[in-house]
Amino acid sequence: MPTKTPRTPQEKKALSLAHDRRNTYGNNQKAARKAIPLRKALENRKVRHKNNQAISKAIQSDESELDLAESSARHNVHRLGGWKKEADEPLGVIIERSLDARVERVSRKTRARFSYESDS
Repeated sequence: MPTKTPRTPQEKKALSLAHDRRNTYGNNQKAARKAIPLRKALENRKVRHKNNQAISKAIQSDESELDLAESSARHNVHRLGGWKKEADEPLGVIIERSLDARVERVSRKTRARFSYESDS
């Protein structure tokens, strides 16, 4: 079994910032934990409903249409373009954005005061 190469704490931190992800969709974590499975379930129900409609319609007509409905159900034709979870953002990007926002908040009053004094 190959041995793992030891990593320095700085390498570990860089890897963590690159690989760890955070949800930035806009709702809180509790809402996302419930919403993602719900969206997937709704999408699956929609696909099953469309497949069942196509098969019931094909049963009433000829065999070639039944083969077409079966083939499209097997190849997930109705699933194309459906709901898909967006990828979460890397932790490093989120930390960088929050630090930039912090700098903006802290220096906002100072900048406003200097611009007001220079205008007078």
